[in-house]
Amino acid sequence: MQQILVFLLVVVAIAIIALVLIQQGKGADIGASFGGGSSNSVFGSQGSGSFLMKLTLGLAVIFFVICVVLARMAVAQSKQGDQISVPSSSQPSVPTQPSNSTVPTTPGSSKSSTVDTSSVPAVPKK
Repeated sequence: MQQILVFLLVVVAIAIIALVLIQQGKGADIGASFGGGSSNSVFGSQGSGSFLMKLTLGLAVIFFVICVVLARMAVAQSKQGDQISVPSSSQPSVPTQPSNSTVPTTPGSSKSSTVDTSSVPAVPKK
């Protein structure tokens, strides 16, 4: 359902962009009144402006309705995700430090030195 709504949202958005680009600006009406433009008789005596504006308004309303529906679906999914219980362990799995560790001095050497871990602070417990 969500994928269908997202697809419809994209289609409506592209249609709104196309309709806005098709519409003539306010300055085009002045030139047409002096005989410079066509009469636009296909859409009636007022031209295509009224029809295209109504169609753009309708698509904008559909766009906003789909956005609200998608937002409500997202809120419902997040509330549903909050209700899922995740099993928690009694103790966090933190690696413990060995009491007496040895660190090699050089990569090829077999000698190793002991490291004093008494000055290293302990991992805080939760």
